[in-house]
Amino acid sequence: MDVFAGGGPGNALPVDAKTGLGSGMALLLDELAYGMVVAGADGQVLHANQAARHELGRRRVLALQGAALHARTADDGRVLLEALAKAIEGKRSLITLTAAEGPGLMVAVLPLRAEGGHPPRVAVMFARASVCDSLMLCFFARSHGLTATEETVLGVLCQGYSAPQVALQMKVAVSTIRSHVRSLCAKTRSSGVRELVNRVAVLPPVAPAFWQEPLH
Repeated sequence: MDVFAGGGPGNALPVDAKTGLGSGMALLLDELAYGMVVAGADGQVLHANQAARHELGRRRVLALQGAALHARTADDGRVLLEALAKAIEGKRSLITLTAAEGPGLMVAVLPLRAEGGHPPRVAVMFARASVCDSLMLCFFARSHGLTATEETVLGVLCQGYSAPQVALQMKVAVSTIRSHVRSLCAKTRSSGVRELVNRVAVLPPVAPAFWQEPLH
């Protein structure tokens, strides 16, 4: 059962005044690669950062009906509402919502401390789309003087592929990839591929430029 309804994120999102978020904090949240939503107990969205608006605009797993979060299926809708109710009681939940195609979306639903006369609010945090976001990888590559080819090799390694698999994808010899890996480790002072990939995985979660991508 598809429970999506008309309307997209855009101007349907209520203003920040209802959340108590200052403009500086709202701008900071927009720079995160993780989608973050502040919602009421009934799923009414009070604030959504750029990453969350991008995900909601795709209507792949979650969308907005009016100003309320809606899941793709009735079952997912019940799971989400239960998690919101638990958050109002001060309990945390980690849920996975299904997608029409591709992987689902893991979501953390967390209670927020009520203050300043605001009614209870909930934080809904989306999982990052991938371990290695392109902008984060670009920052890392530039800061360590990597070549464009080395950056490409590192990006494929971060997807979990081995050197022979990277060579197959890039249509080069395995020895060429291993040469790039040695250079990568030398430039980043990493002991091997595992340490290198782990370092990329824990980079600060800087968001890509969502505003350059269509929301619909």
